[in-house]
Amino acid sequence: MPELPEVETTCRGLRPHVVDRLVAAVRVREPRLRWPVPREIGRTLRGQHIRAIDRRAKYLLLRADVGTLILHLGMSGSLRVIDADTPVGKYDHFEIVFSDGTCLRLRDPRRFGSVSWTTGDPARHPLLDSLGPEPLSGSVTGGYLYARSRGRRIDVKSFIMNSTIVAGIGNIYASESLFAAGIHPQRAAGRISRQRYARLADGIATTLNNAIQAGGTTLRDFSREDGKPGYFQQQLCVYGREDAPCPRCGAPIRRRVVAQRSSFFCPHCQR
Repeated sequence: MPELPEVETTCRGLRPHVVDRLVAAVRVREPRLRWPVPREIGRTLRGQHIRAIDRRAKYLLLRADVGTLILHLGMSGSLRVIDADTPVGKYDHFEIVFSDGTCLRLRDPRRFGSVSWTTGDPARHPLLDSLGPEPLSGSVTGGYLYARSRGRRIDVKSFIMNSTIVAGIGNIYASESLFAAGIHPQRAAGRISRQRYARLADGIATTLNNAIQAGGTTLRDFSREDGKPGYFQQQLCVYGREDAPCPRCGAPIRRRVVAQRSSFFCPHCQR
């Protein structure tokens, strides 16, 4: 699943191809995504300029004068900017055609992505209304995490992956951030000190910023006809490295299932 750094990289990569483009048409080939694609979306967007593209958590916001298109890539979705006459693939479900002959095409083999529309403040849309602060906004501090964790018995990994606590931290970067902070993923959230939460807040910010920076420097192009997303290959410290040596101490990385997700950690460095 694309995580926050990949979505941010997508947002930055698409911006020069999308912003200020005039929408000539909208084509919905498969409306049955995670939620039905709004029927009126083609009529509403036609003739509009895309004024901006932003990210909120793992959602992309394409802003026009009459409203905002809210896109989620789901488990396997990707976006690419290609010539509008490029042959359509089996999993190409939605596209915005621009007046310059290019189009923004959504490919989603598993159809867990979504296309939504709002004419109001997108922050108040049901998909976004309950989201917690952005992890890179400066609001996710050690003090904030400490205050929100008091009395909670759930494991700290599930705690930071709760989108109402922090917006957009997925499984991969939760594991990496906890490793950076030296905190075991199964430690109870309510039993972690303020000082350790300060290290975790720093670890979250550093891990995500490094991943975004890597994406920005290795991303080739979003104009790819093979339909593959142009995401980077991030060098991960623990995730997916079961039995490999810890990059700090050399102990074997372990894997456990936490909240039905594979969690990777160093049993020596993380307590």
